[in-house]
Amino acid sequence: MQVQERVKRFIVENFYVADPEELTADTSLLTGGYVDSTGMLEVVQFLEEEYRLEVADQEMVPANLETIARIAAFVARKAGAPPGA
Repeated sequence: MQVQERVKRFIVENFYVADPEELTADTSLLTGGYVDSTGMLEVVQFLEEEYRLEVADQEMVPANLETIARIAAFVARKAGAPPGA
């Protein structure tokens, strides 16, 4: 399963998402109301466990974690894999 699909599934299963079809790869998780700041810590913990990587405090920024697409690109960079893998 690709990173984007796995992250979306995690969010749908762990946070209130009325219509999963509305949650696209480019939907803002924070301003869209899907994940709050505490929930973002849960997302980071999931990424660290699922992909065996470490997210540093300075990496917890919207450029890396605001959308599912940005999360997938961040995981790819951290893992050294091509984006979307």
